[in-house]
Amino acid sequence: MLKIYNTLTRKTEEFQTLEPNLVKMYVCGVTVYNDAHVGHAMSAIVFDIIRRYLIYNTLTRKTEEFQTLEPNLVKMYVCGVTVYNDAHVGHAMSAIVFDIIRRYLIYKNYEVKFVMNYTDVDDKIINRAKQLGEEPLKLSQRYIDDYANDLKNLNVLPATANPQVSKTMPLIIKFIEGLIQKEAAYAAPNGDVYFSVTSDEDYGRLSGRKLDDMQAGARIEVEEAKNHPMDFALWKAAKEGEIFWESPWGKGRPGWHIECSAMNLAELGEQIDIHGGGNDLIFPHHENEIAQTESYTGKEFSRYWIHNGMLQLGGEKMSKSLGNIVSIKEFLSTRSADVMRMLVLNGTYRAPLMFNDETLDAAERNVERLKSALKPASASATGYNSDSLSASIESAKKNFTEAMDNDFNTAGAVAALFELVKAINTARDNSATNDQLKPAQDTFKELANVLGLTLAKKTGSSEKDAEVNALIAERNEARKQKNWKRSDEIRDQLKEMGVTIEDSKDGTTWKWS
Repeated sequence: MLKIYNTLTRKTEEFQTLEPNLVKMYVCGVTVYNDAHVGHAMSAIVFDIIRRYLIYNTLTRKTEEFQTLEPNLVKMYVCGVTVYNDAHVGHAMSAIVFDIIRRYLIYKNYEVKFVMNYTDVDDKIINRAKQLGEEPLKLSQRYIDDYANDLKNLNVLPATANPQVSKTMPLIIKFIEGLIQKEAAYAAPNGDVYFSVTSDEDYGRLSGRKLDDMQAGARIEVEEAKNHPMDFALWKAAKEGEIFWESPWGKGRPGWHIECSAMNLAELGEQIDIHGGGNDLIFPHHENEIAQTESYTGKEFSRYWIHNGMLQLGGEKMSKSLGNIVSIKEFLSTRSADVMRMLVLNGTYRAPLMFNDETLDAAERNVERLKSALKPASASATGYNSDSLSASIESAKKNFTEAMDNDFNTAGAVAALFELVKAINTARDNSATNDQLKPAQDTFKELANVLGLTLAKKTGSSEKDAEVNALIAERNEARKQKNWKRSDEIRDQLKEMGVTIEDSKDGTTWKWS
């Protein structure tokens, strides 16, 4: 619920519009006789933030006030992966985006039922299984287990439920039967079943496409059983040697789109609050989900549609088909999960995200800057006036919440964290004790956790630790002897090993960087 301070009443009041879902807003502009200054910019930005409040809905192409179907309960479905190979960092980006959204909703005291499916029946799975000489369902289960472990390593919260296509088959068949009964679908003589797009007057509203435009240039092949070129398969007749299930239309398997609709219905019911996924799924997948689900239930399917941008490598979307992938395992062998998450946090979830050494290095530097807030007080700390630190805590929490309330502005939320980091480090440098630092550090850890950051220290083996300690002892001795050349050599050697050292009046400390 949005609350707003009203100058007229001098009170913070619940925001209620004159007309449902319509805000009529007037802001005084500038008197145009000279260059606008940063004071004008401040005013413009303040009201731009107010305007942008809450959540962007792909369906309406507007930022809207977030209201759930049931009080304090969010039913959220995010399209998962088709499991036929190692998951890549593009999958990681999408998983992290929706993990952050989920964590923030929990932070705002919502109960979140979060469902992410696994597509374990698909052409790609069948083809991959043939190549490897494996049974399709055994292959897909292996990659499901593998991806679940990837998500755990990325600190993504486990889903409330992970439905699988192969385990939802009775409902899928029932769903298709219902669509045929409602004359929204039809069975073809060859054993396929198709959804009739002309049965849905609103078809194309998610993607903003008109059916006539989609039809232009399309054609029906001579032997094709479709009534309309844009009709899509709900059930596919089995080919020789393919995995199949029995159905009223013969042996076959479901089409891609109906799978998600059925799994959604099974886990969350006829209506949900949020449906998410990559923006490459807007058409045709999510468009078709809306058409078949609303035709089946007669109700609005999802209140809000949230789509993340694509991860790009060399200016192109990362995908298996393009062959430009970096697997999650490969990434985590050289970088931490926090670096991947910070890469996402630094951007805007709806925009493309560049994945390269430059952006990753920047993300890693940001992670290390955040970690500095967790260092203990100096052993010689004598105390600090903590009033300013208390004020920084409240300011950071306010700025963090305002940023996340603004369509999950994670870059703004990270800026609020850095605001608190600066305050903590300043207090420590001015002799704050551990007790004085603790409230700010606790708040910092709480907000970092909302974003899914672990900020864990890098660790090495006991042998490596011993080697580092020996080199630092040697360096300290070199400094005592004013052998600066040797001291610098050791510092460079430690840096190559991945060790960051810090000299202070209390001695030399080090950490894995």
